[in-house]
Amino acid sequence: MYTRYRASIIFPLRLTFVIWLVFTFQFYSHIDLGFLGVYPRTVKGLVGILTAPLIHGNTQHILSNTLPLLFLGITLFVFYNRIALWVFINCYFLTSILVWFFGRPFYHIGASGVIYGLAFFLIFFGLFRKDFRSLAISIVVVILYGGLVYGMLPTGSNISWESHAFGAFVGIALAFVYRHMRNLD
Repeated sequence: MYTRYRASIIFPLRLTFVIWLVFTFQFYSHIDLGFLGVYPRTVKGLVGILTAPLIHGNTQHILSNTLPLLFLGITLFVFYNRIALWVFINCYFLTSILVWFFGRPFYHIGASGVIYGLAFFLIFFGLFRKDFRSLAISIVVVILYGGLVYGMLPTGSNISWESHAFGAFVGIALAFVYRHMRNLD
């Protein structure tokens, strides 16, 4: 059992490590990697579908994404290991693809779209399944991250509310798709 929990934290830890590695490179080299974000409906913005969640604008940005990414990612892999990788990958890529198609024309960067996808998956998965464990996880995520709902509103011109909204949409859609899966851990 201990081995399973240890294995469950590896993927979220590795992604967080890569994010911090990219940020450290950007910080010490004084190279703004924002051009690797998603720039909607442009060829140059396609690279951002792969790289945007790895790029963060400043220390506050990366710090505000690190703990939620770790907590939600580990929760996903511990409790829903059978589908966790697919949920994570879809939250990562589908969110960025939707931002590329429908976002405002500027560089969208950061892991918050993935975070919104994971949070909304964990919340709605419990609501759709209605089993005790999934509902308990939903309640914990709502208590800790219920305020994410406000991040989907267009508040700041430099905040990608589109990533937040599309991440939430992807998370809800994935929760609906996987709601009947059995033997999830």
